[in-house]
Amino acid sequence: MYIAEFMLNTYSIIAQTTNQTGLLNWLTEKYEAGGIFMHPILACLVFGLAFVIERTWTLSRARIDIKEFVKKVKIALQEQGVEQAKEICRNTRGPVASIFYAGLLRADEGLESVEKAITTYGNIEMGFLERGLIWISTFITLSPMLGFTGTVQGMIEAFDAIKEANQISPAIVAEGIAIALLTTLFGLVVAMFLQLFYNYFISRIDFIVGDMEEGAIELVDALYELKNKQKKV
Repeated sequence: MYIAEFMLNTYSIIAQTTNQTGLLNWLTEKYEAGGIFMHPILACLVFGLAFVIERTWTLSRARIDIKEFVKKVKIALQEQGVEQAKEICRNTRGPVASIFYAGLLRADEGLESVEKAITTYGNIEMGFLERGLIWISTFITLSPMLGFTGTVQGMIEAFDAIKEANQISPAIVAEGIAIALLTTLFGLVVAMFLQLFYNYFISRIDFIVGDMEEGAIELVDALYELKNKQKKV
């Protein structure tokens, strides 16, 4: 509730300011007024976005039509055997195809070996899917901390100005308070922005993992049926 109100108020302020001076000019002005801690906050945003772009590209390539893929592999197993199924896996991108290929490599060693291979390579693929998320999480945590640190610095400057002037007036403390509020604002905005992408990536990974688990079950069942068929022959 408080976050929603904060974002709404921030949007209103930015919208009103944009009508007068333009968003870019407003951001530049506030960035310069925010003091030295605005630089590392900006670095968190830039590096965080770099990892966001990389993860977006990687995860977009990881999704496939799992039902269609499993159907092709099953048909290949039944009609042409394991080698043709391997060829389909080699020509298909994504973690599901990779664990299928790893399982098919152990098809001659029994279903237990297939399941172990799928589990092992599934863990490896999980590592690839989650790679880079720790850095996005780090920037989400670090940016508001830097903002709060800038807030402390701004308040120290405000009290120093009061001490030097030996009186309290808005003009004396305005600069220090501006630094305090701006660094907090920008730090929180960067964290919320990156958090949206982080949550999206987690949901995408969960979906892909679900596909991997579903596909693994389908593959083991298909190999079981193939073995029974070969025994009958």
